[in-house]
Amino acid sequence: MSRKLKKGYFVRGEFVAEGSERDLELKRELKGTDELSRTELKRESAELQKLGEDLLTLRADLLARLALTDKLKDAVAEAKRITNFEGKRRQLQFIGKQMRLIEPEVLQTIRAALTEQFSGSAQENLVLHQSETWRDRLIAFDDAFGEWIATFAATDSQQLRALIRQARKDAKPEKPGEAVRHGRAYRDIFQLVREQLSANSGSQDEG
Repeated sequence: MSRKLKKGYFVRGEFVAEGSERDLELKRELKGTDELSRTELKRESAELQKLGEDLLTLRADLLARLALTDKLKDAVAEAKRITNFEGKRRQLQFIGKQMRLIEPEVLQTIRAALTEQFSGSAQENLVLHQSETWRDRLIAFDDAFGEWIATFAATDSQQLRALIRQARKDAKPEKPGEAVRHGRAYRDIFQLVREQLSANSGSQDEG
């Protein structure tokens, strides 16, 4: 049984099937344009509209970092003030139009700022992880206290020693078999350690 031949044509020795991606690409070239399809344009427009709306939720310090146009900055500030539903909807549409005028590099910095706000920066996450590790070590091992003081000499050693003593006391179950309970000292050690690590991290960044 003979195979049904695909409809198509040859271009520089290459067979191009009608309706294939290569066919569509060549037709776009013939038109003298490589413009996005309507579906792609619509999807990109919706994504930029959503990104513009997300700017309203961005923290002031992160927003200040972005290289936005004055018109877009003013539009975002105005949208935050508007309480009327229809007025806000129109303002958000205006923001969406402004977003389409922004350079791709700036759009990338907006996405990065939103990611940082909602998931925390890599540095912040590292400090939190290190704080948990140090807190657990300080409570579990006597020599960890000496290591900490040697590294972070600015720490109030008497306060930290008292907190460790209290945390160990709190961790002992009242009855055998009971789950370990963590009291306020456990949380205070974490806070103290995190503040020291954050301060140290900040000074390293400045250096």
